[in-house]
Amino acid sequence: MTDTTSIQAGHRSSPLRLTVPAVVIAALCLLPMAAVALAAILGDLDTIHQLATTVLPRYAGATAVLMVTVGLGSAIIGTAAAWLVVACDFPGRRWLEPTLVIPLAFPAYVLAYAYTHVLDFPGPVQTGLRSLTGWGPRDYWFPEIRSTGGAAFVMTLTLYPYVYLLARAAFQLTGKGSFDVARSLGQGPWAAWIRVVVPMARPAIFAGVLLVAMEVIADYGTVAFFGVQTFATGIYTAWFTLADRAAAAQLALGLLSFSLLLALLERSTRKGARYAARGGRGTGRTPLVGLQAWAATMACALPVLAGAILPAIALTTMALGSEQDITSARYVRFATNTITLASIAAIVTVIAAVTLGTFSRVAPGRRSETTLAIGRLGYAVPGGVIAVGLLVPFGAFDNALDAFMEARFGIDTGLLITGSIWLLIGAYMVRFLAAAVGAYESGLSTVTHNVDAASRVLGAGVWGMVRRVHLPVVRPAVATAALIVFVDVAKELPATLILRPFNFDTLAVQAHRLASDERLQGAAVPSLALAALGLIPVLILMRRMGRDRG
Repeated sequence: MTDTTSIQAGHRSSPLRLTVPAVVIAALCLLPMAAVALAAILGDLDTIHQLATTVLPRYAGATAVLMVTVGLGSAIIGTAAAWLVVACDFPGRRWLEPTLVIPLAFPAYVLAYAYTHVLDFPGPVQTGLRSLTGWGPRDYWFPEIRSTGGAAFVMTLTLYPYVYLLARAAFQLTGKGSFDVARSLGQGPWAAWIRVVVPMARPAIFAGVLLVAMEVIADYGTVAFFGVQTFATGIYTAWFTLADRAAAAQLALGLLSFSLLLALLERSTRKGARYAARGGRGTGRTPLVGLQAWAATMACALPVLAGAILPAIALTTMALGSEQDITSARYVRFATNTITLASIAAIVTVIAAVTLGTFSRVAPGRRSETTLAIGRLGYAVPGGVIAVGLLVPFGAFDNALDAFMEARFGIDTGLLITGSIWLLIGAYMVRFLAAAVGAYESGLSTVTHNVDAASRVLGAGVWGMVRRVHLPVVRPAVATAALIVFVDVAKELPATLILRPFNFDTLAVQAHRLASDERLQGAAVPSLALAALGLIPVLILMRRMGRDRG
């Protein structure tokens, strides 16, 4: 009886041991959003009035144009490619189906560097055109790559896989049954697809478009390089160029509000997608022949060619012609800084994800669901907003502590937190915790609750159960979560630019600096390294897609 009582007491007290760390993690995730809101409200209202009459309409307009253009382009490319590889059989389909996700490996700003080198006035395309025709600089018109349209072009090429992956999954669930039924009732192929297939997959497609929109508003490297004035560039300009923290906080609050709205729409749409996946498997893939077959091949091959193969060739050519030595001491330091930040952030983020996921599992209820929901919010918050939200409170703390220590003890403490990498690690954790939580929960779903109950009856505490039962089973999911966070941190630019300690540069920062100085050939070297890192999780995803297809 005593043993039973002690076990039951242990069961009741074990979730309490998770409450404190889970609440601390949720509070840290909520801190930058609360700090941005508070700083914006307490800021000088004259600032926001001045912004509203000067740059705010321009920021809002450019951001909206990019969101609509990139979202529409990604929806068209992703949905069409997904339907072709799921419902049709054509030359090259087996290798195009997984390779359509390869452009995810390239950050949009890397594609911006590559296409600017190729398509700009001194680039090989226009130079060859002038040599071939004998035209002068003012004798012809050529699309300007350094423009809003150019930014939308490169973003679409790197972001359409979000729509492709979700639409492909939706089409696989619905099958061709509904399409075949519509065809048997006299509908043409195009009418059956538009009126029947696309509406059934609409929640998944819309969720993909919302993910694309969130990536667009969070982007800084591409729009800054192309000179497009959006909310992301406005925050950076207000903070560093104008030294106006109130303006930066107020711009960040506007961007944050819209990001959270998109996140709520995406979550509600994703829930609705579960009920849209109905329909028979149909009669299998439709074989395409002749012109239709090759048109389908080209439609699926062009996004891969433009989004991955051509940029990789251009970057390699640029890198070979540059004066950058990847083995030099400087680049070794950049790579070391990148790996250090990404490794520590991956470990910290995975630990936080395991804590929140376990708390939600062993103590289901309003408190655990709230902490988990707050932890997921970071994926919707741009890195620049998180950086500003963390700098405001921790900068004030550092200044107050330094003033106190100087006045009381004559000790200059300097910037203890904001001058270290730990605030940057915290920003990464907030930004990418949702990805780690998702990966961990997907692995944890394979462990039944009966296993948890058995381990607890045998006397294991919560952390003992996690260490001895959960982690050995979900090790692949944990490794995937760590890898995703590692790569995302390596590619993250705005938060790194704002929060990095003095003279602590990463490969992404070096690429941005060289590109800002118009040294595009030099920027190709770190850009290729970032693309190679991004290719690792993409290859894992391609392998998984191949197994699912088999």
